[in-house]
Amino acid sequence: MKDSYNDLTYDEVLTKKEELTRRYRDARFDKVIGHLENPVELRNLRRRIARVKTIIHEYHLRIRGGDK
Repeated sequence: MKDSYNDLTYDEVLTKKEELTRRYRDARFDKVIGHLENPVELRNLRRRIARVKTIIHEYHLRIRGGDK
């Protein structure tokens, strides 16, 4: 899963970030309520969001893809 983000375009990375953020918010809400099945999922989602944000930052610095 770690390397699968490298093949995405800028727009796909942005939609992936929105999706992961939504999933993280829902998982955090489930944790507060007490219905979270896998607490390690929060850590994994945070790390995935960080990877996606890094790729977005590389696009802004024009390290990746040249044009936004």
